Amino acid sequence: MAFRGASVDAVASLSDYLQGELPGSDGVLVGSDLFSLASVLSSEAGLRRVATDVSLAPEAKSGLVRQLFGGKASELAVRLLERAVTMRWAATRHLPDALERLGVIAVVHSAGQKGASGQLTDELFSFAQTVKDSSELRDALSDPARSQADKRTLVSSLLEGRALPETVVLADQALAGTHRTVAVALAEYQKIAAEVHGQYVATARVAQPLADSARQRLAEALTRRYGRPVSVNVVVEPSLIGGIRVEIGDEVIDGTLVSRLDDVRRRLAG
Repeated sequence: MAFRGASVDAVASLSDYLQGELPGSDGVLVGSDLFSLASVLSSEAGLRRVATDVSLAPEAKSGLVRQLFGGKASELAVRLLERAVTMRWAATRHLPDALERLGVIAVVHSAGQKGASGQLTDELFSFAQTVKDSSELRDALSDPARSQADKRTLVSSLLEGRALPETVVLADQALAGTHRTVAVALAEYQKIAAEVHGQYVATARVAQPLADSARQRLAEALTRRYGRPVSVNVVVEPSLIGGIRVEIGDEVIDGTLVSRLDDVRRRLAG
């Protein structure tokens, strides 16, 4: 969800409004409704053009939103769309993308109200790894001949009763096709979740499983380094032999044995 120009300001304004209105609301319901509205706007190019047409009166566009969706989606979701169509967008596609992002924020907020922010982040990462590691599951979720309902049933069978309702909702949304793959969508949702809670997300690649105490020490060290809480995801890659490789944003801290051996080889070759 890369926004530019006027869309950046629109998304920031809508995000602030949403987070101010969410306390006391059903975040999962609001998020699900925003996903549905995003889907409608994605599939209806004519409606999307009208909704982002700056030559039309803002009151007319917000009135159209109320006429089409009032009573069919939660009041907060409808109000957000009413506000959104009065704003300027750098591209028509940015409007449904913004609604999806807002939907993720609403669902993340729901988990936060339960004190389960960390659990949500961990479960999203874990499910993304499951998808990456299973070619059978990956193929099933990306098969264009398979219906969305069938894919959602498959996801539910894997997560229902084993994960937060918020995780299930976001895993379902990852099937919408708005991102290149399901794994990419889940990674984006995890990033948004971290942003909502003022965190960074780091991926630690290690040769052997990392003890909880070691993971905690790593998180504390990264928090001190970056001046913001850091959530650490751990990926085990035996090919690294030893050491640790940390990826956070665009920065890579590579302390693996493989990296050190490669460095020695380069120096010998030079």
